[in-house]
Amino acid sequence: MQRIRKKILTDAAQRPVAVEIDYEDWLKIERALGESLPEPRLTDLAGYHGALSLTEEPLAYQTRVRNEWS
Repeated sequence: MQRIRKKILTDAAQRPVAVEIDYEDWLKIERALGESLPEPRLTDLAGYHGALSLTEEPLAYQTRVRNEWS
């Protein structure tokens, strides 16, 4: 395994919140992960067309529900 130079970033209470690595190391990690991850499968959504019966226009519903927040 290759050594990765990293810097651990902390918050005001000195708790770790993020890790910073060199861009070159990031590219190596991406290449390594890309080779081991399978290609995402595409799902044909045409079979679901008409599966929902809506009683209200989606944008009108969204607007109505958001107005209830205030």
